[in-house]
Amino acid sequence: MTAEGGAAQIAGDVAAAAQLACLLEATAPKPGNVSPGRSFGDLTYEDLLISAAAIGGPLAGIGTRPLGTTIRLAIEATRRWTRSNTNLGMVLLLAPLARAALLAGKDAVRYSELRDVLRHVLDQTTVDDAREVYAAIRLAAPGGLGHVHQQDVADEPTVTLLEAMRLGAGRDGIAHEYASGFATTFETAAPALRRARSDGLSWNDAIVETFLTTLAATPDSHVARRGGAVLAADVSRRACSALAAGGVRAEEGRRAIADMDRALRDPQHLANPGTTADLTAAAIFVVLVDGVMRA
Repeated sequence: MTAEGGAAQIAGDVAAAAQLACLLEATAPKPGNVSPGRSFGDLTYEDLLISAAAIGGPLAGIGTRPLGTTIRLAIEATRRWTRSNTNLGMVLLLAPLARAALLAGKDAVRYSELRDVLRHVLDQTTVDDAREVYAAIRLAAPGGLGHVHQQDVADEPTVTLLEAMRLGAGRDGIAHEYASGFATTFETAAPALRRARSDGLSWNDAIVETFLTTLAATPDSHVARRGGAVLAADVSRRACSALAAGGVRAEEGRRAIADMDRALRDPQHLANPGTTADLTAAAIFVVLVDGVMRA
């Protein structure tokens, strides 16, 4: 195989891993989230499947264009198929991870160094990347976005994408990942998923456990933005209680998860832990790429 052919193969594998991560995350019955048979008024499980398919093309070309452009193209592709904001957070996380995985694959970097490559990808972001991401955010129109005094997404950015994310790190879980080198993904979520899979849990159960573990560790910023800090803290408390009852590994824990799911399904979906779902998808991608790189 030529060098170009090898790079194309890696890019295809990386894009497929991102799509599979989205599909697995959407399918797992995480409390308060959309999953098979459990939809919101403006968002269905089928919307999530369509969105996973839509991002494949843009992510497969992530090695040929700037990061911000890939993010915008992925959101534009999604919007051609669904009118809801189905995957903005996931795309913001998966795009730099995919670029890092592609670079790691090209250079035969060990998985243990993937996070270092990711930090390099983030450090190399530009003002143009920020401009493209701002356009993607405006197109996706996430609920409860609000306004900020510095580098508001309604305006044109004057700082790099990483710098813009650092400004929002205290109020947004996705921005915090950029600012921290994906600390939650690599230090909490991915280890939880790897541990659950090593213990023999199915993908669905392992993903639900990862979701609860991540949510228990950090209040969900999507819930905080739309429903307030008190509600976000209560949702995290429920996750802690479900895990303490055994989570997916015990009958009592499963009942607690079911009770939690019912409690979080308010008519306005204010208690939907959407950011935690995005972080869970990022962890799935990391674990999947680990398997590909070790193969």
